[in-house]
Amino acid sequence: MQLLLLFSVFIIATCGLIYELVAGTLASYLLGDSVTQFSTIIGLYLFSMGIGSYLSKFFNRNLLAWFIQIELLVGVVGGISSACLFMIFNHVEMFRPVLYAFVAITGILVGVEIPLIMRILKDKIQFTDLVSKVFTFDYIGALLASLIFPLVLVPQLGLVKTSFFFGMLNVVVGIIICYKLADEHPWSAYLKTSGFISLFLLLLGFVFSERLTTMAEHNTFGERIIIAKSSPYQRIIVTKTNDRVKLYLNGNLQFNSKDEYRYHESLVHPAMSMLNERKNVLILGGGDGMAVRELLKYKEIANITLVDLDPEMVKLFSKNPLLTKLNKNAFATSKLKVIHTDAFQWVKTNQKKYDFICIDFPDPGNYSVGKLYTKSFYSEVSKCLSDSGIMVVQSTSPFVALKSYWCINKTIRSVGFNTLPYHIYLPSFGDWGYIMASKNKQLNFKHEFPIDLKFLNRETFEQATVFPKDMQEVETLVNKLDNQVLVDYFETEWNKLL
Repeated sequence: MQLLLLFSVFIIATCGLIYELVAGTLASYLLGDSVTQFSTIIGLYLFSMGIGSYLSKFFNRNLLAWFIQIELLVGVVGGISSACLFMIFNHVEMFRPVLYAFVAITGILVGVEIPLIMRILKDKIQFTDLVSKVFTFDYIGALLASLIFPLVLVPQLGLVKTSFFFGMLNVVVGIIICYKLADEHPWSAYLKTSGFISLFLLLLGFVFSERLTTMAEHNTFGERIIIAKSSPYQRIIVTKTNDRVKLYLNGNLQFNSKDEYRYHESLVHPAMSMLNERKNVLILGGGDGMAVRELLKYKEIANITLVDLDPEMVKLFSKNPLLTKLNKNAFATSKLKVIHTDAFQWVKTNQKKYDFICIDFPDPGNYSVGKLYTKSFYSEVSKCLSDSGIMVVQSTSPFVALKSYWCINKTIRSVGFNTLPYHIYLPSFGDWGYIMASKNKQLNFKHEFPIDLKFLNRETFEQATVFPKDMQEVETLVNKLDNQVLVDYFETEWNKLL
């Protein structure tokens, strides 16, 4: 029994942290990928554990039976949490209170369990050994959870199935301990029955979790989902309605096939038309291959290097017929070299110079992406750019996120670049901005645009460099690694729209 209870500490710690990580990840998917979500959930979870620890002193009799009951409750609440939150997201106005309620209840129950175990074992193990053993198993369980969650659970099981799986794990431990109780114990039959009913319901949820996830995501996006994958880095959703294909990453729309050509033509061709030398190109981000598609319109390009963190993205847009049709099978070209690594680390070690650097990252909605818009990052990118080269950065909406846009511009200028801001209208997103940058003072046309473009020509681009009064430059701070003001600007401005 002693070893079993210590093992249950390990399970409690592992499952508890998994539920916490699931809640934080789910909140990031649904409410915005932000450090704020994880920070508030971790804080609330730890606070709730403290409340649970305090409440544990009121349990004075039948400690082992109470422990089993709470273990079953943790399994049920934690197991169903992800599915419930996904399902109700579009049906309740006050989603955050429901989210925090699940986190708080789970935290309180877990907080009760550890003190109960220590009290159950206090007559069997010396106090010093008891404390060291309980907390050793607790911390090892937490370490295991933190490692397997991003590396195994999210990409292989997904959030909903992960919750159900660890809920079953909690319940199984409770059932095993229950059988250690004497059959004549007044709670024995009740606990066994409760345990097996809980296990059956969680198993049912696990088996049908894919269907539940599909239903929830269909309600969220309101469109027919044709691809739904979780990678270690993001949740990838592709929807199709009539002839329109849309890509969502962590719940955020990345492109709509109906108008993505406007975005990608504007990202690539203005800079390419101003370059004398156009042989070596670097793309940072752009795992959908659309920027590569546009670049392949230039025969003089000899090499394209694409650095994208997520292999799953590139795999999808290299293999899926519907998606390869959109990027015109761009990943099949022999001119392309794909590297899967963190762009920040890669530019720090790169020794090659590029004529054109195309930066196509998601918007800076969290610190992990925000670092790719910092002064430090652009300083490293500058070393990768030839003296006559040009860089272009997708820079969010200058209408919705005015300070964010001009913060990016100011940050790029702070490392010695000369910039040319411009913006276009995207029906799916509204007004969208880019910033072109070079080490030279003048950015002038040297070539005509390709004749087969659907949207862009010289006149259109010249209009794009004009900003109306409500979108003109405002004063901002430079985005640095140690302040990441851009993330704060971005969240504040986009939250106003919501």
